[in-house]
Amino acid sequence: MADYLVIVESPAKAKTIERYLGKKYKVRASIGHLRDLPRSQMGVDTENNYEPKYITIRGKGPILQELKKEAKKAKKIFLAADPDREGEAIAWHLANQLSIDIESDCRVVFNEITKDAIKESFKHPRPIDMNRVDAQQARRILDRLVGYNISPILWKKVKKGLSAGRVQSVALRLIIDRENEIKVFVPEEYWSITGQFTKDGKKFEASYYGDAKKKLKLENKKQVDEVLSKMAGDQFEIVNLVKKERKRNPAPPFTTSSLQQEAARKLNFRARKTMMLAQQLYEGINIGKEGIVGLITYMRTDSTRISEGAKEEAMSFIGTMYGKEFIATSKVKAKESSNTQDAHEAVRPTSVMRPPESMKPYLSRDQLRLYKLIWERFVASQMAPAILDTVTADLMSGEVRFRATGSEVKFPGFMKVYIEGEDDKEEEKEGILPPLEQGEKVTSSQIDPKQHFTQPPPRYSEARLVKTLEELGIGRPSTYAPTLDTIQKRGYVTLDAKRFVPTELGEIVHQAVNQYFPDIINIEFTAEMEKNLDEVEEGNIGWVQVIDEFYKEFEKDVKVADEEMEKIEIKDEPAGEDCEICGSPMVFKMGRYGKFMACSNFPDCRNTKAIVKPIGVTCPLCKEGQVVERKSKTKRIFYGCDRYPECEYVSWDKPISRPCPKCQSTLVEKRLKKGVQIQCTECDYKEDAQE
Repeated sequence: MADYLVIVESPAKAKTIERYLGKKYKVRASIGHLRDLPRSQMGVDTENNYEPKYITIRGKGPILQELKKEAKKAKKIFLAADPDREGEAIAWHLANQLSIDIESDCRVVFNEITKDAIKESFKHPRPIDMNRVDAQQARRILDRLVGYNISPILWKKVKKGLSAGRVQSVALRLIIDRENEIKVFVPEEYWSITGQFTKDGKKFEASYYGDAKKKLKLENKKQVDEVLSKMAGDQFEIVNLVKKERKRNPAPPFTTSSLQQEAARKLNFRARKTMMLAQQLYEGINIGKEGIVGLITYMRTDSTRISEGAKEEAMSFIGTMYGKEFIATSKVKAKESSNTQDAHEAVRPTSVMRPPESMKPYLSRDQLRLYKLIWERFVASQMAPAILDTVTADLMSGEVRFRATGSEVKFPGFMKVYIEGEDDKEEEKEGILPPLEQGEKVTSSQIDPKQHFTQPPPRYSEARLVKTLEELGIGRPSTYAPTLDTIQKRGYVTLDAKRFVPTELGEIVHQAVNQYFPDIINIEFTAEMEKNLDEVEEGNIGWVQVIDEFYKEFEKDVKVADEEMEKIEIKDEPAGEDCEICGSPMVFKMGRYGKFMACSNFPDCRNTKAIVKPIGVTCPLCKEGQVVERKSKTKRIFYGCDRYPECEYVSWDKPISRPCPKCQSTLVEKRLKKGVQIQCTECDYKEDAQE
């Protein structure tokens, strides 16, 4: 019979840990929370210090009874939930239900599920940290007070099934604010002049910089013509040549936020998928002879800190694999937010001695891709900076100055393993310049002026929104993925080309919350609330005080909103066509997946149609119908004939109206990583598209 009972959250985690601890330990899973606030009522006594009413979650009764049965047999019980606030709260609830003294050494925490880490953690059990429990409890009660007070008003005044929350309301505000910026954006004209040059048979580019004294902008064609008139032919003299050595430092290891961002950029993963895969890698994977092993450290963290043991192992690995010169000799201090809790380490592999290629037989394709990303980022973070030789050359022709820049990797350092991705930035067009000498002359083979227009700020991608929320101090590592899920499930936003676009419903809800609950969508207010929760965790302030200061004003807002908010009728917009079944007018409706057309004679007529958008191209297959833009069930845009199902023409690439100049077949716009290219569907004809 086992002497000790260990309780964790997940069965996968339980199986891994039991193998490490041996026969004296029995490890069981609570499968997440066992107790929570009731779903059918507020569950918070606002008249009695916000006392929460916890109940056993529906369906968890048998699990609780089984744990109680096992607890009676055990000499000692250890609570080994995750090492964050939520894990501490789960441990506290379990202690309450199993009659465990919270001041006894019953709590065990570990940042990675490996044999050494598990055994070491059981040598240092501690009491339950009630400050952390209180911080989590305060967050849960705050969210309940906000959600269960505002949501019923939205149901009554707008539409059933709506919700509002502290973090989701701010996320929605950011998306709507950005959309409004885009709507009022006025493009400004500007020009560039690029010169093509050749030196010793090697081509290089230089761009217009200004005159001999300063940098100048080109705002219109008149200015461009003036510049071209001031050039003294195609001969340019190199008047200034600067050569420098520049260091480029590696990115720090992953936090939850940076992992979600980089997985979105490089792997095209949604935040939810990233966290699901990371959870699997953390809880343990069967890797053959070693059995089930946790491959990464705990994935909910805002710290870039690394243990000394992990650093030493990485240094040894780097020295063996790449050479001692690739080992970092000085520590680069990573920039961390003032909101960083630093509760535990960064996300890293539990051992660099398990390179991705060795894990390939044991991981799914997506697990391997995420593990590779985490492994490479960590190894690179412990490597020496890259050293680049940079060259800047100024070329003068008359009164006109062009500038050429180039760089060459002198020592790759961390770049041998990994280079961080970037959001919304074009790739630097910085090549390698041929050997140049100050005072020498070069001849331009081509001078190319181009007109451009400034672009509005881009809509938020998942990665960019997570980064912005983190920078503003809104939410915590565990809240990002659920927040993005919620605003999409409620129909407040949709994804268009992987960017968030607010729906009409989202804007209506935002306007209502903004008018009657301004604090809820106030960025500074919400960030300050996060700081207050951190203060609760530090033991500097009581959780009841934090909630009371918020609720006194919030309660007044709720009463005003309930009395004064007018009922908002979301009128059906006429679709401009009649129902082909009953002849009644068709109208636009807002559904879970966005707008669609429905018969106004509902429920007598239940005819619905997807909204299609003509693109002005005749169907290349039947030559009779028109090609329309449609959306698949996964919201991906595709193109098909409006005579479907009579004509089955379909294409992921957008066809264009003019035929191929080479074979007269259909031309389509092909979206590539570097932009849009026009290609023929039958021959090898290609051309760059003007976006």
